[in-house]
Amino acid sequence: MLFEVPSLESLNLGVTLPAVSLAFGVCVLLLADLLLVPKDRKEITAWLAVAGVAVSFVLNLFTFNNTDNEAFLGMFVADSFTGFMNIVILLTAFLGILLSKDYLKRAGIERGEYYTLMLMSAAGMMFMASANDLVVVFIALELLSIPLYVLAAFRVPDVKSEESGMKYFILGAFSSAFFVYGAALVYGATGTTSLPAIFNAVGTLAESGGSSAFLLLAGAGLILVGLGFKVAVVPFHMWTPDVYEGAPTPVTAFMSVGAKAGGFAALLRIMAMSLPAFTLADGQTFAAWQQTFWIIAALTLILGNLVAIAQSNIKRMLAYSSIAHAGYILMAVAASGTIGLTDEATRAALIYLLAYMFTNLGAFGVALAVERDDGSGTNLNDFVGLAKNRPGLALMMAVFMLSLTGIPLTGGFIGKWFVFKATLDAGLVALAIIGVLTSVVSAFYYVRVIVNMYLRDGEAETPGETQMVNWAVYIAGAGTLIMGIFPFLVTGLSDLVTVAASVVR
Repeated sequence: MLFEVPSLESLNLGVTLPAVSLAFGVCVLLLADLLLVPKDRKEITAWLAVAGVAVSFVLNLFTFNNTDNEAFLGMFVADSFTGFMNIVILLTAFLGILLSKDYLKRAGIERGEYYTLMLMSAAGMMFMASANDLVVVFIALELLSIPLYVLAAFRVPDVKSEESGMKYFILGAFSSAFFVYGAALVYGATGTTSLPAIFNAVGTLAESGGSSAFLLLAGAGLILVGLGFKVAVVPFHMWTPDVYEGAPTPVTAFMSVGAKAGGFAALLRIMAMSLPAFTLADGQTFAAWQQTFWIIAALTLILGNLVAIAQSNIKRMLAYSSIAHAGYILMAVAASGTIGLTDEATRAALIYLLAYMFTNLGAFGVALAVERDDGSGTNLNDFVGLAKNRPGLALMMAVFMLSLTGIPLTGGFIGKWFVFKATLDAGLVALAIIGVLTSVVSAFYYVRVIVNMYLRDGEAETPGETQMVNWAVYIAGAGTLIMGIFPFLVTGLSDLVTVAASVVR
């Protein structure tokens, strides 16, 4: 039998342009930086990277709600879910570049390949959001991860940075192995790696029962392990504080949002698209994997928020905060396992990710402004008196801390509102109560930063404050407040999002 070469029409490359253009732009950027950009003018590479992100963003607007949305023989899908996630990922890359531009120069690590690695990782995130097949998810996962391993260790010869990169690489390799094993079990149970085909096979498995159903459940569990590492949920979170503290601060900021966006995009694709109706008993109204997910979400919320209280370093505090926020998003993923709530829970997760993107990148931006050139100055005491010295930065940091807590008129409140609503609608009352209580606990360590800035005597220095850092902080602050004050702007966009499986159902 001869291999049939697919036609350009069947590949439907037009809908892949946002992700493909960014990946192609990375290759062009690498050559341009090597051959055309002088060694002492690497800021040119940064602006070329911004141009690449802008082109991809514009292309994404044209493909946001395309009806003819499958490409690469059904392995790639460019639906409204993909379009929303691409907005989150591209804004993350844009703000990450702004935070990095001046930091690299003052840290003595200004090299053009930094931006190439950052954008290649962003392209991997975009492919994860658009993956319609487990094989594509795995390839995109590696494309996301490998550049981040290098970026985490980019501040050589700093020992903490090298340790950060090595830990991330070793544990990341283990997590990828778990994902591959899980995908293999899913393939063994269903006979396919296509997500829509897996969805269609689930109904037959649920009716027939037998070993295939438990094989599929085991595969879903191993996929959770593999992707749970990327999004830093308990008990796969142990790498997070050390890697976040040791990596260059702009990399930590980019990683804290981007890796979560990619990981949760894949989790939602697999669980909410392929396995929302996977039950082990007749008449069940929730997926077989839902209980495992809500237990892990609860443990993540409790550990992340409680351990964050004991931290005295802002980067480690935000690391445990990041773990806790993964728990809030996982609440929405768990809620998507209730039949009939898949779309609502998916939209809640997307809104939360957008709010978290603005808030967390902004918080790391202020931390970057306070940080010294040698990487010190990240202790909470270094924020004492910041309001006296830099009132604008202090105000933005206060907004970010209140948003992370979930105070009204901030994006964080809107994100938590929709996540808690989806959780309650799914009947997961105990999980919602844990979420509310841990939000109250989180107020302690977030408000502590505000107290240091406004109510303690001192004059905090901001050696890392530059025009680009300020731009990133104020853009993030504007996004946080706009989401909180005018939530309909985001909810109107998210209302367009439907998960493909819900259409099939």
